[in-house]
Amino acid sequence: MDKLSRTDLYSLEKYSELRDQFRSKVMEHKRNRRLPLGTNATLYFEDRLTIQYQVQEMLRIERIFEAAGIEEELDAYNPLIPDGSNWKATFMVEFPDETERRQMLKHLLGIEDSVWIQVDDLPKIHAIADEDLDRSDDEKTSAVHFMRFEFNEQQKQALKDGARLAAGIDHKNCTVEIRPVAENIRRSLLKDLD
Repeated sequence: MDKLSRTDLYSLEKYSELRDQFRSKVMEHKRNRRLPLGTNATLYFEDRLTIQYQVQEMLRIERIFEAAGIEEELDAYNPLIPDGSNWKATFMVEFPDETERRQMLKHLLGIEDSVWIQVDDLPKIHAIADEDLDRSDDEKTSAVHFMRFEFNEQQKQALKDGARLAAGIDHKNCTVEIRPVAENIRRSLLKDLD
């Protein structure tokens, strides 16, 4: 998947005009890229469109219009776009109550290393988490992690040939298995492997 460049982005003025329409398009697209893992964890799979939306929103919020500032945002977000051999996702641990969330983030230390994807009965693909910086310490994990799932050729071909997809978490305090992943999600993610 091609990375974003400045020429792919709307100016602040143009984005202001198109924002509602563009946002609707992105929200519809994201419905097929959201994978709940149980009741309190979710994978949000990123692609070129979701990242363009993130960049456009950051430029809008921060009122960034100079070339250097735009390039900084692109440098920060472009690594989240899949490159044809992987899926990239934002993993969120979601507990609405702040006190419960703080307690559970201690209880779920290391969860980011326990998230997996599986193509049919081929070996599980464990997430490579937080390549840019550590988001956990000795006492707790973060509520947000950035993940990459790297596929080999056999796994990619199996998916293209219609293989089922499973996903889950194998953590001592949280075990989840989604088997199979919904077909609309599988089809959407398959496009990331081109």
